[in-house]
Amino acid sequence: MTRATLPGVVAKIRRAKKRIAFTNGTFDILHLGHVTYLQKAKATADVLIVGVNTDRSVKTYKDPTRPINPQNDRLQVLAALACIDYVILFDDPTPLKLILAVRPDILVKGADWALKDIAGAKEVLSWGGKVRRIKLVAGRSSTRIIRALKLA
Repeated sequence: MTRATLPGVVAKIRRAKKRIAFTNGTFDILHLGHVTYLQKAKATADVLIVGVNTDRSVKTYKDPTRPINPQNDRLQVLAALACIDYVILFDDPTPLKLILAVRPDILVKGADWALKDIAGAKEVLSWGGKVRRIKLVAGRSSTRIIRALKLA
């Protein structure tokens, strides 16, 4: 979905009285850690919306050589996963504006994030929502895969 279609999609979900979970990330080289995390995120609510960093934002906060996969490829791969209901790009340094637009019932991040450092956590809690921190699969990351490929 796009920022233009977001309000209508969220309104439709709310009319159906379904709970929304939101998470975000780069999801550059999709791996077991990502899929497990996203399945657990989906298990927290009826609908899972995933915010995906634009290529420009990834270069800003990760590394100028990233992402490996362009944003439209990453969106299509994520949208194909059964556990994800909607994907949407965001270009800001954090997904806060997107979180405020969605107003999720549950905000999901990896357990490697301290609650105080999760963008939108304070806001979601303020409207009665919940924040869930999900334990990550050890040893699985896009960075690890990239390093292994450089050694090959």
